[in-house]
Amino acid sequence: MKYFGRTTVSEFLDDRVVYRSLAPVDRRLPTLRELRAEIGLAEDYIPRKSEAGYARVIVALLRHAQALLAPGVEIEHLIFIGDTRLNDGTAFANICQAGGWPGLAFIGSETGEPASVKIEQAPGGRPLYLANRWAALVDFDGNSFVDFCARQGFAIDAATAVVIDLDKTTLGARGRNAQVIDQARVQAVRDTVADLLGSTFDAGAFQAVYDRLNQVAYHPFTTDNQDYLAYICLVLGSGLFDPQSFFDDVQNGRLKTFRQFIAQVDAQVQALGPELAQIHREIYANVRAGDPTPFKTFRRNEYLTTTGRMGNLSDSTPVEMLLANEIVITQEVRTLALDWKQRGALLFGLSDKPDEASLPTTEQAAGGHRAIHRTEAHAIGEL
Repeated sequence: MKYFGRTTVSEFLDDRVVYRSLAPVDRRLPTLRELRAEIGLAEDYIPRKSEAGYARVIVALLRHAQALLAPGVEIEHLIFIGDTRLNDGTAFANICQAGGWPGLAFIGSETGEPASVKIEQAPGGRPLYLANRWAALVDFDGNSFVDFCARQGFAIDAATAVVIDLDKTTLGARGRNAQVIDQARVQAVRDTVADLLGSTFDAGAFQAVYDRLNQVAYHPFTTDNQDYLAYICLVLGSGLFDPQSFFDDVQNGRLKTFRQFIAQVDAQVQALGPELAQIHREIYANVRAGDPTPFKTFRRNEYLTTTGRMGNLSDSTPVEMLLANEIVITQEVRTLALDWKQRGALLFGLSDKPDEASLPTTEQAAGGHRAIHRTEAHAIGEL
């Protein structure tokens, strides 16, 4: 691995980025509210990445962005760069279908196995280029993704839309650097619970609950939602319920859903004390309103712990230490993006990270904090 200096994701994406709320950071693009009637999306519904509604939003934003970047030039084909076969592969297929475009996708996830590439088909028959090296984007003995695009007849020019995943692709590449993104999130959960519990916070008990809940076996209960997990850790840490009794109830089916759990807490909310009761009421109101990220305090802490791990070490730090302790920009993605930007392609970034965990508050922005895609980080790659 080599170090390629400091930069930001905005170097190649500018502000053409959407986070989970699907509100484009580039204010020249229409808001989701403005797009609803145009694409037939239900009011107050924010689709997730693998859903058809999400694809319709992205297609509309791509067309509006294209009109700004290359007026009069229609998008003719789409390229997608991501890190997960199921979620990103499905999003890619849906976007192509919604736009009526031919497309190619690169799905990367670095492993310790010998370097390899295989070609599969996404729904609709569109090719997926699957690689266990991020370097395969641009350099793989004549069989790189760039070579693959050329063989498929995809000329990269002003008629090309390139959709790039941010989380664990552009930043914290899966299999190479993704663990630091996870560490930042866990730190945010811990910091949030510790701050709210104060002197009663038990670090060992917290870690035991978090580690157990953060397993696939509990996904039916938590729906793999980190806001829910953070809230459960807070409630169990408060002493309102005995942790072992809670886990027994989940395993025995007496406690089936998170909504059932938070309703039980609400019935005993006065026992939490004034501060925790207020936090509970805010979270419960957000859950009932259908907000998938109801624990705002946790997510704002996640923003701080995430950006706090970007570019914080010195430039002379060994690459291995940067990869172990910082969230870095994937140089292979950067190289490809800058080249294709130069050729006139439309580049657009997607992130499933909540806006509260990605963008600074007004006060934080005044203090110098920037959105994740505008936060400086080290760029590292194999090139």
